[in-house]
Amino acid sequence: MSSPIDFKAVFDRLPAPYMMMDHDLTIIEMNPAYLEVTGRTREDIQGRPLFEAFPAQGESRRLLEESLLRTRDTGETDVIALIHYAIPRPDGSGFEDRYWSATHTYVPAESGRGYILQNTQDITELRRLKDAAFRPEAPPTTTMLGDSVLRRVETLQSQSVQIRRLFMRAPSFVAVLRGPNHVFDFANEAYLRLIGRHDIVGRTLVDVLPEIEGQGFLQLLDEVQRSGEPYLGREVSVMLAREKDAPPEERFLDFIYQPIVEADGSVSGVFVEGSDMTDRVLANQRQRLLLDELNHRVKNTLATVQAIAQQTLRGASTPEIFAAAFEARLLALSQTHNALTDSQWAGAGLRQILVQELGPYGAERIRIDGPDVHLPARVALSLGMVFHELATNAAKYGALSTSGRLLLDWSLSDDGETLRFCWRETGGPPPRKPERKGFGSRLIERSITSELRGKIQADYAEEGLVVRFEAPLARDFA
Repeated sequence: MSSPIDFKAVFDRLPAPYMMMDHDLTIIEMNPAYLEVTGRTREDIQGRPLFEAFPAQGESRRLLEESLLRTRDTGETDVIALIHYAIPRPDGSGFEDRYWSATHTYVPAESGRGYILQNTQDITELRRLKDAAFRPEAPPTTTMLGDSVLRRVETLQSQSVQIRRLFMRAPSFVAVLRGPNHVFDFANEAYLRLIGRHDIVGRTLVDVLPEIEGQGFLQLLDEVQRSGEPYLGREVSVMLAREKDAPPEERFLDFIYQPIVEADGSVSGVFVEGSDMTDRVLANQRQRLLLDELNHRVKNTLATVQAIAQQTLRGASTPEIFAAAFEARLLALSQTHNALTDSQWAGAGLRQILVQELGPYGAERIRIDGPDVHLPARVALSLGMVFHELATNAAKYGALSTSGRLLLDWSLSDDGETLRFCWRETGGPPPRKPERKGFGSRLIERSITSELRGKIQADYAEEGLVVRFEAPLARDFA
């Protein structure tokens, strides 16, 4: 079914300038807004290679070509925040200096040789306004200026004040650094919030932020002043002490260093503009960590379920016995998962796990004695299965099969890193040491010795089964 939308008509009516190139950077389509901003005609540029239609050399061409090829070869959107790119005048009288920002987006094709869509914005006037607002002002010589010139100067000064006010309240951080020592000439409210300091105008960058020495920013500023070319940083890590005498903390910034170019071509300073991206970067890091952790836990859980199924099947004489045993073991695993989910997988209490597994047998038959212990998630999962198997055995053959009792106690090592647990049955039938290990016994032993890297010992005493184990409460299990 074909779309009722005429996308070509939509493309032509977009108010923003758009142009499309093929895999070889040949211009194949553009909208009227693009033709208007570049002052060209469709016949003049369609079907021509980009750098033939818009010739350029040096740094401007390098920046544009690298961005286009990066988008084409990676399929990722690329942004040029600021690029100086002169374009031919419509009358053919030479080139006109212009400043642009550009976004390049990859458009896939069935042939594999996709297209590049360029959205470009002419920011020449914004650049000139910014230069007017932050260029040092020379006081007019009134004796040498006529009234009309003076009125023009006053108008420009008034506009400069208004522009500065706009920058002061801008949501992104803005600062102006002057001279080879990078002296603060201006800093807006967002910049002051970022660094946690005030009264910085007239002081050098190193004096205000001594912690940035050795982080590479001074060298970047020096290079921008030397070359006259801007520098764009994305999610750059910087250590900032945001309060007096506080230790530096890591922030992540998107920023651009733009040279302030005077009429004679010299660079008098650097215009700094950017945004604090720390919250977004940390959120992305947490998301990646959670996805990795989820993948790890799912794999471990599936491996546990597979092992339970295989071992339960070996020891079951009928499908009904297998189904009942398998369901009970999955339920135990599920209950422990629920406890961990309630804590957002930060772990679970040892007493909570025991109550979940032993509650159905009657609290009056179970004595629990031990300090509050928080189990890391991996430890809680393993011990949940261990307690389920011990309780199942006690209900079938031990103290819980008659009117006996369970005596459970535990303690921590002096350093608090090792759990020592004792499971004691009393009042039940005399235990018999099994001639061979069943799945439950193997699961208990594997959980303690292999998964938790601990030790376990079973004593089939006349008074009842006693199981003692030690397990480290490490948080870095694989």
